[in-house]
Amino acid sequence: MNIRIAALTGAAVTAVLILLPLAVRDRLPEPLAVHWGPGSVPDGSAPLAVFVTTLLGTWALMWLFALAAVARGAARPGAGPGRAAAGPGRVRALGGWALLAGGGLLALGVAVSTVLANLDAASWTDARLPAWAPLAVAVVPLAAMAAAAWLGRGGAERAPEGEPPSLELRPGQRAVWVSRVGNPWLLAATCAAAAALAVAGVLHLTGIASGAPLDALVPVLTVVLIAGLFTSSARVRVTADGVAIGFGPLGWPVRRISLAKIDSAWPEQRYPSQVGGWGVRGLPGGATIMLRGGDCLVIRYRTGGELAVSVDDAGRGAALINALVAERSVA
Repeated sequence: MNIRIAALTGAAVTAVLILLPLAVRDRLPEPLAVHWGPGSVPDGSAPLAVFVTTLLGTWALMWLFALAAVARGAARPGAGPGRAAAGPGRVRALGGWALLAGGGLLALGVAVSTVLANLDAASWTDARLPAWAPLAVAVVPLAAMAAAAWLGRGGAERAPEGEPPSLELRPGQRAVWVSRVGNPWLLAATCAAAAALAVAGVLHLTGIASGAPLDALVPVLTVVLIAGLFTSSARVRVTADGVAIGFGPLGWPVRRISLAKIDSAWPEQRYPSQVGGWGVRGLPGGATIMLRGGDCLVIRYRTGGELAVSVDDAGRGAALINALVAERSVA
């Protein structure tokens, strides 16, 4: 049933993307204004056929990924009707619904705002973007993704089969577990962005190159550099104070989780294809910090949410967390 709803929803979005521009094509300039600068003034154009084809292709990819995620999540053994798939299946299903809702509204927002901006314009340079367009293509899709993931969370259901791993601590014994993980590809991208920024700075200061292309490139490289610094590596530390997850080579910022908030922990195999890629994926209550596929430490909150982080030796870390949680509940 879930697969059918996802398929019908995607088909409806596809129909609108095709029929809307075709229904008013006689009132649209050729080419269309498809890119906008400051003040909602158009600064780029494309033929109607190219615009529709590109938008359809982008949406089709998102739709297919969403269908695959929903299908694989629903196919998990034991995830019957009305129950949220646990573990990777649950994450896949939530990601699929979030992508379907957010991607569908994003595609519709782009289509509707572009058509209305160009409607009855003498040429593409006369098109004007509606004031609500940024809201339609940014805020609304993100809100829809959050709502879809939240509504699809289902009840709190323990993902691992059997008892979660644990170990025995002698009275008064203090134990610490630390593990690091890094992604060489993200690290390489970060280094490349840093080198490109340095080159761009030299070119600008020496006057060899300047102008709009360089000015547009610097913000993009800066975002890649900052994102890479914070997502190329992570360190997880488990102590009697709780769990601390530090990001980047300096271990900052730090995400701290007190033992009072933790119900249990376990190791689990997760891969980027299951959670939507690398980096911080998902939403609060069902997020995965994915730096490399394979062993992940999954933490279940007492409120029912989960946080997973890809890290080496996750089983030992989960065992210590469970032992400390049990020790705290007895004290």
